[in-house]
Amino acid sequence: MSCSTTGARDPVTSALQIIIGKRLRLDIAQIVTWKTSQISKHEPRVRYTASFAGYGFYGDVITESEKYRWMGPKRYDYAGTKVFLRHRSYEAEVAFMKVEHEKTDTQANGRKLKTFWGLPKDPKRVPCCVNCHICNTNQTSDSHQESKLVTVKGRFLSIGAAVISCRNEKAPDGLVADAHLSDGFLHLILIKDCPRAFYLWHLMQLARKGGSPLDFDFVEHYKTTTFAFTSFGEESVWNVDGEVLLAHKLSAQVFRGLVNVFASGPQT
Repeated sequence: MSCSTTGARDPVTSALQIIIGKRLRLDIAQIVTWKTSQISKHEPRVRYTASFAGYGFYGDVITESEKYRWMGPKRYDYAGTKVFLRHRSYEAEVAFMKVEHEKTDTQANGRKLKTFWGLPKDPKRVPCCVNCHICNTNQTSDSHQESKLVTVKGRFLSIGAAVISCRNEKAPDGLVADAHLSDGFLHLILIKDCPRAFYLWHLMQLARKGGSPLDFDFVEHYKTTTFAFTSFGEESVWNVDGEVLLAHKLSAQVFRGLVNVFASGPQT
């Protein structure tokens, strides 16, 4: 949260933001757990996330890391390595309202020029920054955005919903480099089952400044305001802001600029 809102994970920087009184709005996503298992009959439960909710790889890592709390922060690296080597995929279905992107420049033949490995040579990104014009756009202007219901079913290594870019030391640009603090969208990332080597390459792109982790054939990236998830397996664990959430069936909805925080925005 600190890296994505102030540009650094530093207590002095955050303290100065509070003293100066700089504020910005922050999107919040509401997550409703409808079923914790295939046969559960619990009442729906509500959680909120300000950064990220993830399933599959992300849920497995947070579950595995709980066994090694005595290791401190290093437990995430250890758990992540174990889960990566395990390379499990899960059968699930995701239904969401897909927001149609504005038209972008393309090559003369109407297609994006790609390299040998399928990565675009010149990806168009508009990252969030100080005094971000996208975040400061009047909310009523979003009404022109077109959306349609899309359902994706299959085997996934991971499913992620990013409220913000989620910048950190291991992912300098964040999980989604062009996610904004207050644009009213969730960035839905669907990573389909693929060979372990390909998934490793995706993770390596995440760890590289200026990388392209979303530009693979097995990765689907959508902007949405709401989505619903259903698992077809016996186990279903989500990672919600670093906390374990058992959810066989859930839905999520983003609320634009729901809270104010003392920050001025990340530096690009």
